[in-house]
This record gives sequence, structure tokens and C-alpha cells, in this order.
Amino acid sequence: MTVVLWILGILLALLVLLCLTRVGVYAVFGDALALDAKIGPFRIHILPGKKQDKKREKRAKKPKEAEKSEEKAEKKPCFPKPSMADIREAVSVLWPPLKRALNRTRRGVRIHPMDLCVTLGGQEDPAAAAQLYGEAHAGVWAVMPVLERLLVIPEPHIHIGIDFNASETKVEGELGVTARVGTLLAVGATVAFPALKWFLRYRKKQKKQPPEPKAATA
Repeated sequence: MTVVLWILGILLALLVLLCLTRVGVYAVFGDALALDAKIGPFRIHILPGKKQDKKREKRAKKPKEAEKSEEKAEKKPCFPKPSMADIREAVSVLWPPLKRALNRTRRGVRIHPMDLCVTLGGQEDPAAAAQLYGEAHAGVWAVMPVLERLLVIPEPHIHIGIDFNASETKVEGELGVTARVGTLLAVGATVAFPALKWFLRYRKKQKKQPPEPKAATA
């Protein structure tokens, strides 16, 4: 009986230690992406890796094969791209349970650094880009005070701009997010069911949409 209690005590101590361990990611993005994972005091480099560099060299040597693979990927997308309406619906569904979960964790998630620069491309549709610019600013002013109450964000810096000469949106910056394993489990358990319901509803809506007409070949 004493041995069993010792084993249970050791397992409980390991479980508590695991829940208190901080894990996270650190990302630098822009023209290229660099990604590190953090597990306790350790830091593991993920991207860019040597294997990816070798793959890029092979693709550069064989551009035709790369083009064929890209064409196949375009023909058979594994996941349909969500529209802005879908994203807004996801936010409205997931934000309330996520907010409750973060409120229970008592600022158990830490974001540092948080340095983001978003430049919206407005060449194709200046009016839509200007509207999105206004919505993005309003969203930052509305969401950031709430996030700073729920999370630990020592020095947030977010800049949103617009370039009417650019056709694509450009995102640059660095972001580090860490949290205890126990915090992530609590948040995941709260958000998992609403997220699954939204995902199934989204997939069902995508299946009901008629397929895009194929372009006529010459």
C-alpha cells in the first residue's frame, strides 16, 4: 500500500510539474519566416531548417516539376479559403468562450515581444482597402485593452498602414507567445466544442456551394 501511495504521489508531482511548465513559440516573419519552439528553459529551432534549404535547391534545379506540383495543389485544395464573413462568424462564435477561459486562467498567457506591422494592399480595390483599414484600426482599439486585461503583454506595438500602390497585404514583425501547459489545457477544453461546431458548420456550407465553372480550353 505504501508503494502505491509513493507511485501516486510521484505521478501527481510530475503532473503538477508538467502543468506548470511553460511552452510557447517565437516567430519572426516578413520576407522570410523564422520559428522557434520553447519548452521550459529550452529553445528549439524549427524554421528555417537545412532540409527545407535542400528542398528549395532541388526545386530551383527542377522548375518544371515544381510548377506541376503547384498546379496540382491549386486544382485540389485540401481546405477551402475562408472569406471575411466566415472569419467574422468564427470570431463571434469563439471569442466569448475564449474570453471566459482566459479570464479563469488569470493572465496565464504571456505575449512578448509583440511587434507587428501590417500594410494593406489597396491597388485592386482602394475603397475596400480603405474600409478594411478603418475596421482593422477599430478592431485593434477594441480588442487590445481586453487582451491586456486577460493576458500579460508588457510592450505591445501594432502598426497598420495602407499602400494603394501595392496589390498584396504585407505583414512583418516578431511575436513570442508562452503559456503554462495547464493553462493551454484549460483554454483548449473550453474552446474545443464551440470550435468544432463552427468548423462542421463551415464545412457543410462549403459543400453546399456550387463548384466553380472550369475555364474553357483552347
